[in-house]
Amino acid sequence: MYIKITTPSTGPVKTTLSNENPETTKAFIKALPIIGRANLWGDEIYFSIPMEAPPENGKSLVELGDIAYWPPGNALCIFFGPTPMSRGDEIRPASAVNVFGKIDEDPKVFKKVLNGEEVKIELA
Repeated sequence: MYIKITTPSTGPVKTTLSNENPETTKAFIKALPIIGRANLWGDEIYFSIPMEAPPENGKSLVELGDIAYWPPGNALCIFFGPTPMSRGDEIRPASAVNVFGKIDEDPKVFKKVLNGEEVKIELA
């Protein structure tokens, strides 16, 4: 299943949802469409979304292009490079996240996004 993430700076970006964390993925799909405002934390965009899901196979290190849910903040996270918590080239969230998707294009396109910019997520 695919979603598209659209911002004024990037246009639509195709993303593939995974079954790595099926309960998180189901809750996310139910919450679509989602519109939020980007908060930047290093090379991560995050913002609160209207869903709740418990920790599910939480990861403390993620990969470039991962899309995840951060349970403590009910937040969507888009990872496109190191965060302030990273050491070297690793990509480290503030705390464990439920990864449930992967950006199909070059994730570094999200470097163009400005703090406070609108982010729209919908089924592709």
